[in-house]
Amino acid sequence: MGLFGKKRSHGADAVITGAGSGIGAAFAAELSRRGGRVVCSDIDLASATATAETILANGGRALPLRCDVSDIDEVYRLADEAQSWLGGPPTLVINNAGVGAGGAVIGESALADWKWVLDINLWGPIHGCHVFAPILREADRPAGIINVASAAAFGAAPGMAAYNVSKAGTLSLSETLAAELAGTGINVTVLCPTFVKTGIVGAGRISDHSTQLADQLMRWIGFSPERVARTCLDTLDRGGLYCMPQPEARIGWGIKRFTPTVYTRAAGLATRVTT
Repeated sequence: MGLFGKKRSHGADAVITGAGSGIGAAFAAELSRRGGRVVCSDIDLASATATAETILANGGRALPLRCDVSDIDEVYRLADEAQSWLGGPPTLVINNAGVGAGGAVIGESALADWKWVLDINLWGPIHGCHVFAPILREADRPAGIINVASAAAFGAAPGMAAYNVSKAGTLSLSETLAAELAGTGINVTVLCPTFVKTGIVGAGRISDHSTQLADQLMRWIGFSPERVARTCLDTLDRGGLYCMPQPEARIGWGIKRFTPTVYTRAAGLATRVTT
């Protein structure tokens, strides 16, 4: 719960990247249900507009904006346009935009894929924090920042190096920012789900075999984006740093922290069995 007993996710003035679909759209809808105003940004303006129109149709308040999070100038423009519409600084920023990649081992995966993934998945949150953290500090009121990472941040699954590295960087970014903002009233939460039923696999640069495996796991153990968004916002309200909505993420996190060598070797062996 925020300062003065106010939950940060309720009545929030929120800015969300990657709000055109998946977890980002779910965050937008849930924040609107909690009485907030939502800036829905996405590299695809049409999808951002669709999210905003759904919110407006249900009596909420939303503004669609285009933003390529890999471009720092566009993130600065997002901040300016959001503040103009909101009439002041946001109280919640969700760095959610992301892409998927996988299926090739290090040395065989294309460097162009590395750059594409890191530009969006890592530089996107870096840009978002770089631009918005000073704005929230200066506002000097209860606020929150959510960075969307993944259990891949610590999972070390072979064949997913670029994605793993991007999410590990986002996890470290979030931990560092949380330390820097301690005592300011700005809470940082990093979301680390496993499989979420979104379109990230089909839209990513992922091999056919890895796509089939991921689709199967999503059907078997995947959570809905709405459930993940609700869980994460509730974690933010409690002041939590880590949000791992699925039990397998929490179990994997614990094993990795206590027996990292055994965990990493087991991850490699398990991957060989599945392939």
